[in-house]
Amino acid sequence: MTKVGVVLFPGSNCEQDAIESIRLLGGDAEVLWHGDATIGDADAVIVPGGFAHGDYLRPGAIARFSPVMGAVAAFAAAGGPVVGICNGFQVLTEAGLLPGALQKNRGLKFLCTTVSLRVDSTNSVLTSDAEAGSILRVPVNHFEGNYTCSPETLAELQGDDRIVLRYVENPNGSIDDIAGICSEGRNVVGLMPHPERACHPLLGSTDGQPLLRSLLTAAAKAQV
Repeated sequence: MTKVGVVLFPGSNCEQDAIESIRLLGGDAEVLWHGDATIGDADAVIVPGGFAHGDYLRPGAIARFSPVMGAVAAFAAAGGPVVGICNGFQVLTEAGLLPGALQKNRGLKFLCTTVSLRVDSTNSVLTSDAEAGSILRVPVNHFEGNYTCSPETLAELQGDDRIVLRYVENPNGSIDDIAGICSEGRNVVGLMPHPERACHPLLGSTDGQPLLRSLLTAAAKAQV
């Protein structure tokens, strides 16, 4: 069975949501403690949402130095599937696994709502099982989700088809309506919306399923 490791930092609060969603989709999942310098036998890694280390300094700035992140970086460098959700996206940018940064939302407003996302690329470990151009309704829950990067980085992301998800109506001021991007190798993805909160009918939406199912598909392929 495909196993997903979900990193737990002090202040993470979405790890159980991620674990339950992966199990609902037929995978297995376990917590990876931030103080351990290994990801064990995980076939994929999720860095979940929350407030890692209380978001002191800035979101993800302390978490990037946790021992587990060295193992996550090595796993990603070897082609392993890694997804950062919300605070996890912030951690991945701070760790240098994804370009750019997340700054405070436009208008300095905390967002807790459901947004419409457009799948703009299926060439990533998070979108391979999704339909290009499809619209997904997925929750957001953040204060610093406004993605920014240099003009050169933006041109690179656009030219390489690495902007995997865009907001239909931009809620936070992110450059080019970016909701999610991937690495050059397509195996590391960061997004601000929470697909793990849109995987069960009782939660009001199952639109997150194609995204997390894509992760399981990529992890299974990596096992072969």
